[in-house]
Parts: sequence; structure tokens; C-alpha cells
Amino acid sequence: MLEYKQQFIRFMVENQVLLFGDFTLKSGRRAPYFINAGKYRTGAQIARLGEYYAACYLEHKIAAKTLVGPAYKGIPLAVATAIALASNHGVNVGYCFDRKEAKDHGEGGMFVGEQLTDGDEVCLIEDVMTSGKALREILPKLAAEAKVNVTSMIISVDRQEKGTGEKSAVEEAYAEYGVKVHAIVTMEDIIEAMESGTIGGAEYLPAMRAYRALYGA
Repeated sequence: MLEYKQQFIRFMVENQVLLFGDFTLKSGRRAPYFINAGKYRTGAQIARLGEYYAACYLEHKIAAKTLVGPAYKGIPLAVATAIALASNHGVNVGYCFDRKEAKDHGEGGMFVGEQLTDGDEVCLIEDVMTSGKALREILPKLAAEAKVNVTSMIISVDRQEKGTGEKSAVEEAYAEYGVKVHAIVTMEDIIEAMESGTIGGAEYLPAMRAYRALYGA
């Protein structure tokens, strides 16, 4: 596992974003872990989070002209990633985000920030992907704005869980839309960190493995 992935897992645990226990998820599944991105709420946290997204961007050699942060959760993530890329790595990319309703005055349009033009390669920035709803909602908005090439998406954690079928939401995103989703870490990375002692929670390993065996994609 790359060092930044281990650091990110520790970062999530330290900030109580990654919790272990007995949780009922929105899907109705009972899980031994829970990811609560709402715990990120300070400048220091979002600055570090942007650096982890930037590291994932660079690891996978993404060459997008613009980062798109779907409203609302994706907005600060896209901004933080763009800042980290520029400040720490000398990579200057644009960023934009969608409005909930198109603006009919002033400059108008559906997006705020970098102006999208035909042929632009863009990368979507989101927190987690459970059902792929955010992706399905943003793609038609982008298509209405310009004929951009959405080749990639970065999320914080790939749950690697089956959706409605046998594929995970990440696998469905590629199969249905051709969008390659890169995660800073996967559930397997988290289990590996628990096994190696990078983070605590070893007592939850049997439940984590059982959950993966039942719902893993």
C-alpha cells in the first residue's frame, strides 16, 4: 500500500470519519464500519484532504483540464484538490461546480468557475460512491454545457460493495458511462491497515471479513 493511503486511513480514524462498530446503513444493511464525511469541518482537515485527493490524481496520471465538484459535497473537495495540486505539486488545473438551478442573468449558465468547452477532459471529485446517484445527475448537466470528456472520477473510499446487481457502484460507473473511478483507498486497504496494526480495531476484523464475504463485489 502506498504511504499516502496508510496516512489517509489513519487520518480518517483520527477525525472519527471512519468508525467501527454496529451500524445500519441507508441501504438497510448492517455493517461493522461507517464512513461519516460530515466530520470534516475545519480548514486544517480540508487542506489535508485536498492533498490526499491530489496524491490520488498524480498516482493515476490523470491529466484533466478541469476538476468538477458536484454540488454540494464535491464543491470544497474540488477546490481543495485544485489548491493542493497548484501549491504543492506545481500542477495548475481549473475547477468548477454546478448550480442547483441555471442562472438566467449575468454570465448565466449552470456552472460556476472554469468555463467548460468542447473537448475538455474533466475529472469529477466526490466523497464516496454508494449508488452512483451523483454521477448520474452531473453527467447530463455537463453534456448540456459542453461536449466534455469525463474520463475519471476520484472518491475517498471505494466500499467495494455490490449495488443492485453483482457489480459495485464503481464498476457500474465504468460499465455504463466509461468513467474510471479512482479511490484514495478501498475497503481492502482498510482491512489490510487493520491487519498490519496501522490503525486499531483488530477486534472488528472477523466482522469486516464476514461483511466483505456477504456483500463484496
